[in-house]
Amino acid sequence: MNKVKIAPSIFAADFAYMGDAVKMLERSGADYIHCDVMDGAFVPNMSFGPDMIAAIKRNTNLPLDVHLMINEPERYIDRFVKAGADIITFHPVASKDTKKCLDMIHEAGIKAGVVLNPDIPLDTIKDYINDVDMILLMTVYAGFGGQKFIPDVLDKVREARAMIDASGRDIMLEVDGGVNAENAVLCKQAGANVLVAGSSVFKATDPAEAIAGMR
Repeated sequence: MNKVKIAPSIFAADFAYMGDAVKMLERSGADYIHCDVMDGAFVPNMSFGPDMIAAIKRNTNLPLDVHLMINEPERYIDRFVKAGADIITFHPVASKDTKKCLDMIHEAGIKAGVVLNPDIPLDTIKDYINDVDMILLMTVYAGFGGQKFIPDVLDKVREARAMIDASGRDIMLEVDGGVNAENAVLCKQAGANVLVAGSSVFKATDPAEAIAGMR
């Protein structure tokens, strides 16, 4: 397996100092910046939209891993592409046409992926295994930061790794939710190769050490 990559969630940063947070992540060795977009409808919380993505993009060369927690994501793909997303993932249960949404993202020239909450089975995405560049498995329920990691999802991570390996394709397997240095080991052992971390990076005394520890 390739080296595990760390994608700190910028949602855990202080929005008043977003530019400083982005530079800190660069200095600390982050591989991606994970951007959680919430609409207050698909999930009971709100975050930010394309304008914030564009502002982050102007301040970094790190790839932006944009996770859409919004209804009908296909309506907004163009705006997030123009804002500077390098990877867009979305929840198939929120889309009216998962294949169309994946195709729209690819046609824009960037990577596409799907996201599953803990209670959504892998069978939901088996028909799209040849259309995705990333599978994101939530180890908490999408919508709020700072939640406790759900260890039962590790079985799904193992199943997803087997599905990816059987496909023969180079698909990133990302986990998101309550990830820290302790459970990062379990995620990696289960087959994940991209780890999203919010509080465990931004609340760390030494973010670079926190990122290195998870890697």
